[in-house]
Amino acid sequence: MPLDDLAHAAQTIGGFLQTFTSSGGLRLRFRVKVRGAAPGESGRCDDPGQGELSPVAAAGHDTPRTLYVEFSGPDTHVLTAHNGEVLNALEHLALKILRLEPEEQERISFDADHFKANRERFMRESASAAIERVRATGRPHPFPAMNSRDRRTLHMLLSDSGLPTASSGEGPGRFVVLYPEGADVSEQPLTQSPRRADDSGRIRQAFRHR
Repeated sequence: MPLDDLAHAAQTIGGFLQTFTSSGGLRLRFRVKVRGAAPGESGRCDDPGQGELSPVAAAGHDTPRTLYVEFSGPDTHVLTAHNGEVLNALEHLALKILRLEPEEQERISFDADHFKANRERFMRESASAAIERVRATGRPHPFPAMNSRDRRTLHMLLSDSGLPTASSGEGPGRFVVLYPEGADVSEQPLTQSPRRADDSGRIRQAFRHR
């Protein structure tokens, strides 16, 4: 299904999230933002105390319009616990509800108290440190296991270094490896990422609000 009508998609997701928050008794607010919306392509949820739909001005006519959901409130920790498992699950359900084609799934993004924004900043810092380490030691650097969207983001962050990267592992244990210059990534691929428990703990600590 193509994402032609973002205003309708925003209303659909708003209804889904109203049901989720009210039935779960969660103290959450959400805003569904249509980034790059034309005038008149937005609306408000039936319960303005629970959620809101709003347009965000486009950066340009060629900028793909996206649908961005931002949560706030006392219970956002429920969404971000365990490295954002519930937040990621809600985003996945939204994609299923909208029946989006794979190439359009990047146009939907959920966040809670800037959790993913902070995560991306942390990934940038980790990528920069890994590049320096690989260049200095000449040894591959495996990153913690992460979902497919985060792996794509990490590959992009590492691409400017000119160093080869590859994904390894299976299923939820799949992870990115940064290799030294000239390495043949098909030879002796790494099969194990750093311990997930230790890494997720550091990530949660890094994202904890002060």
